[in-house]
Amino acid sequence: MLKVPEHQVAGHIASDGKLGPLVDDEGRFFKPLQGDSRGEHESNFYESFTSNKKVPDHIHRYFPVYHGTQLVEASDGSGKLPHLVLDDVVSGYSNPSVMDVKIGSRTWYPDVSEGYFKKCIKKDRETTTVSLGFRVSGFKIFDHQESSFWRAEKKLVLGYNADGARLALRKFVSSNSPADSNLTPPNCAFASEVYGGSNGILVQLLELKDWFETQTLYHFNSCSILMIYENESILMKGGDDDDVQAARAQVKLVDFAHVLDGNGVIDHNFLGGLCSFIKFIKDILLSVDKRHETETSPLENGN
Repeated sequence: MLKVPEHQVAGHIASDGKLGPLVDDEGRFFKPLQGDSRGEHESNFYESFTSNKKVPDHIHRYFPVYHGTQLVEASDGSGKLPHLVLDDVVSGYSNPSVMDVKIGSRTWYPDVSEGYFKKCIKKDRETTTVSLGFRVSGFKIFDHQESSFWRAEKKLVLGYNADGARLALRKFVSSNSPADSNLTPPNCAFASEVYGGSNGILVQLLELKDWFETQTLYHFNSCSILMIYENESILMKGGDDDDVQAARAQVKLVDFAHVLDGNGVIDHNFLGGLCSFIKFIKDILLSVDKRHETETSPLENGN
């Protein structure tokens, strides 16, 4: 039984008779192949990447596992269509908080049609893609106070400037209600466990950065990073050293319809955007550490 993904935060969503991804109860994600060359292009990438022995083993964990293609009933009622079959990266989470961040200072690339170029450059300039090298495309947070999900409105997200992007990244790891954080500053209560730690988001991003500093196999145009964690498990652990494992914070790269052959050249567009994104994460962790030091340091007068 296929159903609409509950935790999708960006991209084409299968609702109101529209074509979009589906999931099953076995942990599989079915992404419809787009009718033009993009669908075939993405499936070809997965075939190449999966079998490419030049890709280090530890890098494969940052990509959804590929299970080939399959004809399934499309979400728009148009009958059976070919779909990519991938691991559902949020399968196994009860209440995951998820953020989609598109990486790169441009989402277009050489030899695209004029129409596609104009569409991309307009969106890149109107968002933080050009100015920051990345843009938040969508996110949802599990609000443990309300025991429900809060999703950022798409129009609001695409209107973010640098301060808005920073606020979203802080809100994403905060325990105070996201609906109220425009009035109450996000407390970043989960930042140390999710962004920090021995296997937190930052460590994973830095591992990806190390690879992108040397890899010349592919150019990842218009790809996204997904950040996923579960905040309820952090609260239940109560400050245990296993918090990072409990949160199961993970990074995944997704959306490969526009990947090109690297032709022996480093992907500076993706690498530059990734470095910018990493700096934002580091700045949040630094601010949390400074606040913690202030709160725990003894008074200067010794009282």
